Parts: sequence; structure tokens; C-alpha cells
Amino acid sequence: MSHDIKKSSKTDLYEYHDYYNIDELLSEDHLLARDAVREWVKQEVSPIIEDYANRAACPVHLFKGLAEVGAFGPSLPAEYGGGGMDEIAYGIIMQELERGDSGIRSMASVQGSLVMYPIYKYGNEEQRKKYLPKLGSGEFIGCFGLTEPDHGSNPSGMITNIKDDGDAYILNGAKMWITNSPVADIAVVWAKDEQGIIRGMIVEKDMKGFSAPEIHGKMVTSCVSDWRTCF
Repeated sequence: MSHDIKKSSKTDLYEYHDYYNIDELLSEDHLLARDAVREWVKQEVSPIIEDYANRAACPVHLFKGLAEVGAFGPSLPAEYGGGGMDEIAYGIIMQELERGDSGIRSMASVQGSLVMYPIYKYGNEEQRKKYLPKLGSGEFIGCFGLTEPDHGSNPSGMITNIKDDGDAYILNGAKMWITNSPVADIAVVWAKDEQGIIRGMIVEKDMKGFSAPEIHGKMVTSCVSDWRTCF
């Protein structure tokens, strides 16, 4: 994967028009968050994103910037690396990112909603403290492993499975079209246990059996990959 930063002279000429007086419904914090993300998109995303798309390259240098403008977990508590804001702020931030590039928005929404949120909501305190601050700061990148090669995003058809051998959990299966996976440090992987109950597992990239090769020759909106894991 190419991580080189390409410069461009392209200028984002987008101008905002509040035709429906939406701004009157927003708080000062909402407006400040929106303006900060909008300016960042204009300066950092718009000038280079077309080039990265044409080269099928993932602009990983933008991930730290996403963290700095509060795009990772805006509505999660600040003590866990989130922004401590509300869901309106989350929606506004994602809207501004989507205006610039759908893939960048996908990256941020997966990081916040599909990785940080389930760890915050369903993980234990040790897991929250270990992963969430690093995900919120962009030190860690996460992905969400649901979709499978043969069953898509249908949990009832899922064949990825977990077995408890007494000393550890053994996870076997394959996932495909997983946003962020080639560059992810951790994955929240969904699998069925021995009773057929679907459970989420936190998998670190250095764990034995984990791999995340890129998919080539695709036309999609996100930094995605086919990764297969067998523990």
C-alpha cells in the first residue's frame, strides 16, 4: 500500500448556503465543530483525495488530522478518548467529511461508531482504558469485521466461529470488504460461539493467524480489504 503524500494545487471552492435556516437550530458548539471540520476538509482532503482515489491509495496521513478535529467518537465520553458531545455534533461532523470524500467519512464513522462505541458499550473497563484513548487520538486504527465472502452482512448466515479451549478463545473464519482493515491495529470481529450466539471479539493485528491483504481491482468508497483470520 502506498502511503506517500501527494501535493496538489487544487482548491476547494465549496460555499455553504443555509437555505433552510438550519443554523438557527444548532448550538455554538455544533457550529464551531462544523466549521473546524469544514476548514480541515477544504485544506487537507479536497486538494489530494482525487489523486489518491485514482491511484487506489489510502491517505493514512489524514487519520491523525481526523482525530485532531474530533472525528473519532465525537459523542463518546472525553475520559475514554471521545469528544463528549452529542449525536447532533456527530452527525454534523460526518456530514462535513462526507461532503469532502465518502471514503474518509467511512473511515471515521467505522472508527467511532463500529469500533469505539461497541468497546465502550459492551467491553469491560480494562478494555475501555486500553483501547479507547488510543483509538480516539488516532494512535490506533480499528475495523469492524462482520461481512463475509459467502454471506455478506447477514449475521444469521455467519460461519466465523469461536471456540473456548479452556485456556483461550479460538477464532476461525474469513471476513471481506472490511473498511480500514489493511491499516487497522485492532478489529472488532463478530462470530458465533458454540451455542450459536453472536459475540464480538477484539483482535489485535499481531495476534497469531491474523492477516489483512488488500483487494485489488475494486471500485468502492472506502479503504477496504479482504482479511482472513484463524487462531
